[in-house]
Amino acid sequence: AAGITTTSEHVEEYRPIVESSAPDMRTQASKTPRKHTQRPHVVIVGSGFGGLNAARTLTSSNVDVLMLDTNNYHGFWPLLYQVATAGIESESIAYPVRGVFQKYRNVGFRMATAERVDLEKRVVYTDGQPVAYDYLVLAAGSTNNYFGNNDLAKTTYGLKDIGDAERLRNSLLYAFEQAVGETDLEKRQALMTFVIIGGGPTGVELSGALSELIRFVLKRDYPKLDVGQARVVLVEASSKILSAFPESLQKSAQKKLEQMGVQIRFDNPVEAVEGNTVTFKDGSRIEASVVVWAAGVRAADLSDKVGAKQGRGARIKVEPALNIPGHPEVFVVGDMAYLEGYKGDQAYPMVAQVAIQQGKQVAKNILAQVAGKPMRPFRYLDHGNMATIGRRFAVLDAFGLHLSGRIAWLGWLFIHIIYLIGFRNRLIVLTNWAFNYFSYERGVRLITGRRGAGDQGSEVRG
Repeated sequence: AAGITTTSEHVEEYRPIVESSAPDMRTQASKTPRKHTQRPHVVIVGSGFGGLNAARTLTSSNVDVLMLDTNNYHGFWPLLYQVATAGIESESIAYPVRGVFQKYRNVGFRMATAERVDLEKRVVYTDGQPVAYDYLVLAAGSTNNYFGNNDLAKTTYGLKDIGDAERLRNSLLYAFEQAVGETDLEKRQALMTFVIIGGGPTGVELSGALSELIRFVLKRDYPKLDVGQARVVLVEASSKILSAFPESLQKSAQKKLEQMGVQIRFDNPVEAVEGNTVTFKDGSRIEASVVVWAAGVRAADLSDKVGAKQGRGARIKVEPALNIPGHPEVFVVGDMAYLEGYKGDQAYPMVAQVAIQQGKQVAKNILAQVAGKPMRPFRYLDHGNMATIGRRFAVLDAFGLHLSGRIAWLGWLFIHIIYLIGFRNRLIVLTNWAFNYFSYERGVRLITGRRGAGDQGSEVRG
């Protein structure tokens, strides 16, 4: 049995691994001559910011690359909340992976879910055929962290993928459709109550966007409905939102959200979500039709199936060169990687810029190994943090500047447009933003399904 083999026609061709005929897969994958080429084979798991930038750096180099991902697209997840609040189409923040690399003959793609890794045999086991590697980059991203209360996965909405955003949009809009025909005042109030758990950037941005959707758009869509009864409740277990930002920007963001009508609850964690009822640690309750979980993330489930030591959030501990200790051929980047050194002894944050820079660095380190040169440790250029809160307002902490308001918002717009992939996507998103800005309109108010919260896809509650 052999690992990935390439031909002059296409890099994706490979022969599957058969374990019974490969007692020592590590030797097999690394020393057995391949039929068509001696070029090293790099497998990249995940086409997010880290995986995509690793592959881009390896294009046209003397290695063959195979990307594996559950989805066939790269998604720009910082804008998921705008899909969820009917601001932009889901297709405008995603781009097919094959389209990104169609000009490069040494990069291939396979739609598959990586389920576990055997570090000794140098094999990635997927939901299809297993794949051998010479070098491996783990960049599968993150998933929701429910901190031991996994029932929340079934009763709350996540926001980690396009499917999550579309389900949330459907449920938000459907709640108003139900409210129109509801004659019971308390039930109508509950249908128009939306709870967002987590005061980080995702929770803050979603709260602001949802408040504006209700006040400026749905108010006109439902003239016979007293939309003033609608409530957006942002729940933060600690005493402050946007904890990664300076205190002055935290206060600016809080003030802006409160001006927009968002109710913020501090220092009272959610204990349970059952049906339409949100129960807090102090025993108080809120009846709500939609509850969104944005309170924490952990490394993707794959991190539990690698056989490597893990740090906080199930992230895999790596060396400064971003490789797993004892395995210089295996690298971890982005949300899956745990490496201390950020602002002292903190782990690098789970943000796009870290993943982008780490993806580029591991690609350079792979090429260094191929050339017989030493690897270099990861050095991070901190571009700062930013978060937007509705129209014309954002907070920005970058390069010693602490900005809030319209200038920060313009900076936020520019950065997000630049990092979108594809001219068409940039044009569509920019056009949508301009249209929404001048017309106070949201053009994607479509209910395309009535699926509910959690992985089980239950019906919308209410």
